[in-house]
Amino acid sequence: MMGARFFDSADAARWDDFCRAAHGATFLHTRAFLSYHGARFTDRSVVIERQGEWLGVLPAATHPADASIVVSHPGATYGGMLHTGRLRGANMLDALDAACALWASAGHARLQYKAVPHIYQAAPAQEDLYALFRAGAVRYRADLSSCIDLQHRLPLGERRKRGHRKAQRAGVQVVQGRAYLAALWPVLADNLMRNHGAVPVHTLAEIGLLADRFPEHIQVVAALLDGAVEAGIVLFLGQGVTHAQYIASSQAGYAVNALDLVFETAIAQAAASGKRYFDFGISTENGGLVLNDGLAQFKNEFGAGGVVHEFYELHLKGAEHAIE
Repeated sequence: MMGARFFDSADAARWDDFCRAAHGATFLHTRAFLSYHGARFTDRSVVIERQGEWLGVLPAATHPADASIVVSHPGATYGGMLHTGRLRGANMLDALDAACALWASAGHARLQYKAVPHIYQAAPAQEDLYALFRAGAVRYRADLSSCIDLQHRLPLGERRKRGHRKAQRAGVQVVQGRAYLAALWPVLADNLMRNHGAVPVHTLAEIGLLADRFPEHIQVVAALLDGAVEAGIVLFLGQGVTHAQYIASSQAGYAVNALDLVFETAIAQAAASGKRYFDFGISTENGGLVLNDGLAQFKNEFGAGGVVHEFYELHLKGAEHAIE
């Protein structure tokens, strides 16, 4: 009989091995990634198993502001029920029911579910969305991302073509390597504060730690102007997707369209390495209710189209008590 139990630290190596084979998993779902948060979150990750055989895993933790809510996962961009093909059809319905019953028995009242976008799935694996529908979940948020299908890239916009040529004429040099992280971070911090009044999700120390843990998954592409880093992107590399996790440019970089040259270099490398998609990331704010149309246009002019990140909320039946 299928059952659910909470993740235990002794499961870490087996969990990461399972994620490497799962259809919708990326390195963001591994314990090696999630553990960098330390004690910031109370883990509520679930293992779905039958007679000791693992059928699925679901990374989750309590909501940092409301412990009655369990989120999949507050420390990752997305996270959902991950499996290797054993949770198709009715099996997924049973797996979600088992996970929800476990959370309810621990006193949680609601689940907030951050579905894995289809571009990150090595094989179709959206049975979880059907299971959520059957359970009565409601979509409460949607973020819009821009993504290039590298096998069917849309036409490059004229402004991006001109920007590429302008950067070349200005003598912008594109360089790569984690050694440029330290120089890029002040550019990123200034860019976010100037344009959004925000700070990077990761500190320089945190992104450096992640880059050390995942050297094959985290890459930096930067633009040098007169020897100084004036623009760049931090890329998260998945099995079939190159994702721009951070995008930054100084005023000097904007003046010469340095990002156009950086992106074209990164896109060409993603295609050459066999990736299917290049994901620029979301252009929405305030829980998806505000679209930064200028940013979305900039990304789409590279030949991208829209991909939605979906968020669902489900009231858990039979919660024993509300967690304070």
